[in-house]
Amino acid sequence: MAPKQAVFLEGNLFRHIAVMSLTASVGLMAVFIVDFVDMIFISMLGKSELAAAVGYAGAILFFTSSFGIGMAIAAGALVARALGAGDVEEARRKATNSLIYGVIFGALFAALVWFNLRALAALMGATGDTLALAVHYLAIIIPSLPFLLVGMVGGAILRAHGDAKRAMMATVWGGIINAILDPILIFGLNLDLTGAAIASVVARVAMGVAAVLPIIKYYNGFERPTRATLHLDLRPIAAIAVPAILNQLATPIGQAYVTRAMSEFGEAAVAGMAIAARITPVAFGVIFALSGAIGPIIGQNFGAGQQDRVRGAFRDGMIFTAVVVVVVSALLFLLRPALVSLFALEEGVTLTIVLLFAGPLSLLFF
Repeated sequence: MAPKQAVFLEGNLFRHIAVMSLTASVGLMAVFIVDFVDMIFISMLGKSELAAAVGYAGAILFFTSSFGIGMAIAAGALVARALGAGDVEEARRKATNSLIYGVIFGALFAALVWFNLRALAALMGATGDTLALAVHYLAIIIPSLPFLLVGMVGGAILRAHGDAKRAMMATVWGGIINAILDPILIFGLNLDLTGAAIASVVARVAMGVAAVLPIIKYYNGFERPTRATLHLDLRPIAAIAVPAILNQLATPIGQAYVTRAMSEFGEAAVAGMAIAARITPVAFGVIFALSGAIGPIIGQNFGAGQQDRVRGAFRDGMIFTAVVVVVVSALLFLLRPALVSLFALEEGVTLTIVLLFAGPLSLLFF
């Protein structure tokens, strides 16, 4: 029996938002927690230049993943709107073409970044051995961006159908594989940053496969693309994807600026920022997930012409955001001693930055 196509046209909006955001955040955090664990493992090696290199690389990776989030928002919104209007065939077409454009644009964007890695890392403030390490780490990971986009766009299509669980599991599988490979490659084979990068690439491939298979199995998959349909869908996809990508890029550009500013205070300051950057998506994964999770809810109701539920979803989303930020900020403050112990922080700039983050600054995420 085929799952119901449009599940958000009835029922409590706040509950839909909470369920979609929380399940989506589990998937996001599965990936981000691995980055968090990467930083713990790298910190255990006791080499500040390695931790700093991951910090510089993280700012650039955040930049590339933000591109994927923007494409996913467009795919989820268009597929959900078609489902809300009761047009399953259009939903399949939008899903197919969104995925194709995601791969094409992802590959072009990855190539642009890859050929400018040294310049970008230097722009962040990396120099000397740290610059070489950051470029080496990124050179392995960046070519896998199209696989990451397949996972992100595929997950968005599943969420557009209301299938939050399978969308979550796609990224969970990627996180599990990464978590298994990390200690084996970093410590078992003594590959350090190279091992962490290889583990991330394998995880991205697994995430892409795990996102696409359920779409094929449970939602009639994709249709054969044609030049006419690709041309037809380019404008609506771009109309949502371009502003969504620019919106998502604002955060990593800001982080890149801060990383550059921090580099003037030495590698200890950059290491502190790198730790805070790894904590952020784990702590606020629910908020990050909300932007993609609320799209299908609004999209289905918009497609069905239920404007009162569209406004209600936006209002409940803001309330949900406020509750999450207050709760998470309080938890971070209480967990300060644990963070200090976990990252073996001592007196200095690194400690100051982490404590400042796990305090008043976290409230500003609202």
